[in-house]
Amino acid sequence: MQIAAQLSQLNALSPLDGRYASRGDALRGLLSEAGFMAHRVEVEVAWLIGLADAGLPELPRFSDTARARLLALVENFSEADAGRIKEIERVTNHDVKAVEYWLKEQVAGDAELDRAAEFIHFACTSEDINNTSHALMLTRARDQVVLPQLRTLHAKLAELARTHAAQPMLSRTHGQPASPTTVGKEFANVAARLARAIDAIAAVQPLAKLNGATGNYNAHVSAYPEIDWPAFSAGVLKGLGLTQNVHTIQIEPHDWMAALFDAIARANVIVLDLDRDVWGYISLGYFKQRLKEGEVGSSTMPHKVNPIDFENSEGNLGLANATLRHLSEKLPVSRWQRDLTDSTVLRNLGVGLGYCMVAYDACLRGLGKLELNAVAVDADIDACWEVLAEPVQTVMRRYGLPQPYEQLKALTRGKGITEDALREFVQGLDLPAEPKARLLAMTPRSYVGLAVTLAQQV
Repeated sequence: MQIAAQLSQLNALSPLDGRYASRGDALRGLLSEAGFMAHRVEVEVAWLIGLADAGLPELPRFSDTARARLLALVENFSEADAGRIKEIERVTNHDVKAVEYWLKEQVAGDAELDRAAEFIHFACTSEDINNTSHALMLTRARDQVVLPQLRTLHAKLAELARTHAAQPMLSRTHGQPASPTTVGKEFANVAARLARAIDAIAAVQPLAKLNGATGNYNAHVSAYPEIDWPAFSAGVLKGLGLTQNVHTIQIEPHDWMAALFDAIARANVIVLDLDRDVWGYISLGYFKQRLKEGEVGSSTMPHKVNPIDFENSEGNLGLANATLRHLSEKLPVSRWQRDLTDSTVLRNLGVGLGYCMVAYDACLRGLGKLELNAVAVDADIDACWEVLAEPVQTVMRRYGLPQPYEQLKALTRGKGITEDALREFVQGLDLPAEPKARLLAMTPRSYVGLAVTLAQQV
């Protein structure tokens, strides 16, 4: 078989660049190799401008024109620019040095910037540029892509919670009939969990360092011992919207990244739990799925409408978490002052978050197709009068009747019970008139406690 070398959606090794390519488009400008290069340019330019603003005698403050030209290299960075950096890298065999040389190419011929060329990457180790770039990339991917999609998912769950707040539904604990809830309350439970998970993701504080080869400002102090380099570096990072990690080795230790990936993975587990539950409710017939013209559910069984969106979401959440958890476990570990194992692993940020986006999109698609089958939900709960054994024995306890649990256990455990049999039992109880009347009026559908209110509160 002959497969073309030109990359396309049909011959991509990863479905993130093939079948699901469109789902990750919002991440490409941030987490692709070209995106990484663009962020490196941004960091190098911020460092150079910071040095000039510090008033070094050998590096006067840039004119407005020179400053604007440097900032334009960041704003207008293109795929062609990334391609040129890649060409330089083929010679240098060093990706960060290639960025430095590209920047020197860009300022060549400008008298003011040409004089400043050797202050590009001044006193920096490659990891100063890389870790700061990664912090920017991940922060922007989190804030601009991941969190908005999770908040959209949360909003959909809250909408479903309110819409179906009053629809009674039979609960199942251990897979067996249990005290009723409402359809909306079950969506509200997931929405509340996801809201907390979203807050945890948003609360992770990105850290970065610009402190040299082993974190001690060795080169910086050798050239300009009079400068407060920790304060200077903190200022450059603050200008980029980042917080300085004061104590590092050559690499920023990535603990904050691990916290972020763990927080996203926890949110993913909540969504996965939702996928499986909704899949089960579709299997029970509680929900139908809106049909799409031309779709088929099976190659041989034309009647089927499969819950493929929730299955797709579940599978891709597994892939996302496998990557995210490897990142969170591996990245904080480095031999002595550094090894290079983190570098190759960090190139997979887009893989972990890309599978998240595929999964969130699939889950949202599935939720958007759901149609409540109230007839099936009602029929299920109407056939389960044994769930009222709980309120009956609880009221019996209040009024001191003998062995309430044991009596109801004998009446109901392991066997169905009819409405007539339960009411006959209640009629025979020595209870005051009001609680007895309340129990006699109760139905499985009305025994939902505060579920309606709780669903509406989400």
